[in-house]
Amino acid sequence: MSTLKPSENKREEFRKYLERTGVMDALTKVLVSLYEEPDKPEDALEYIRKKLCFQPDGESMESLQIKLEEALLRVTCLEKENAELRGETEPPTGE
Repeated sequence: MSTLKPSENKREEFRKYLERTGVMDALTKVLVSLYEEPDKPEDALEYIRKKLCFQPDGESMESLQIKLEEALLRVTCLEKENAELRGETEPPTGE
């Protein structure tokens, strides 16, 4: 390894880091998936983004955003109800 230039050492360290953290494996899987796709997407970068994005149970970001908004609305309603039950006129501001 002593024959490697300093920049080559850095590259090798970075490559090992990517392998150790699973990045190389994830990228390889996505690229193989794209290669095996019978109908190649027009936007390959978007395809890769979607494949790399963690989506629990296959949910889309839009679906998760809607669930978040519903949950926040529910929290607001419950805070209001809680304040009314305590006899307060205003719910806490969360500070």
